[in-house]
Amino acid sequence: MNIAACSKTYDGIKVLDFPGLTLHPGTVYSVIGANGSGKSTFAKILAGILPADKRGSLLEPSISVGYMPQKSYAFRMSTRTNILLGGNDEAKAKQLMDVLQIRHLERKRANHLSGGETARMALARLMMKNFDLVILDEPTAAMDMETTGMAETLISDYVKETKCILLLVTHSLQQARRVADEVLFLYKGQLLEAGRKEIVLYTPVHEQTRRFLEFYGV
Repeated sequence: MNIAACSKTYDGIKVLDFPGLTLHPGTVYSVIGANGSGKSTFAKILAGILPADKRGSLLEPSISVGYMPQKSYAFRMSTRTNILLGGNDEAKAKQLMDVLQIRHLERKRANHLSGGETARMALARLMMKNFDLVILDEPTAAMDMETTGMAETLISDYVKETKCILLLVTHSLQQARRVADEVLFLYKGQLLEAGRKEIVLYTPVHEQTRRFLEFYGV
């Protein structure tokens, strides 16, 4: 799958200048970088939520995209009904609720859930359907250690089953190490480094990458 080059400018300042990239099915790509590096901007443009400077799709029209933003939205209906908005499959909805341990919340109004519960509900809703490309922006930021582990296992299993491409925007280098196959490092809106996680996280080429990894403890 080819992603076209794109950029984003706010008030005359270019916050993203992405060169384009080829992504491979069945692969998890972790997008890492400091705050303000362009991670969420890139995710939103790729998901079609935010327009790039140059209008037009970055992807082929036939590619289906699933997107989970940093702040998950809960509609004012039950948790179960929220999940079924992703696909009308009762058995799958129950399975996902069981995996993410929110089955006991299925009748609770989703807009009354905690932040971590809402994130698990939103992840289940997204995974009701198979996509060619899935973009998750900090999906476990509101979750505790136990539920983060559940979510990471579900993410990995989903990619194995669907053979999709999954972009995981994360502030956690430990999560990138656990889940990713490849890592994309953004620095001041530029794709500074990309490759296998074993290389980018442990033997990076660029000084900025090394400094970032040393500061955050990898």
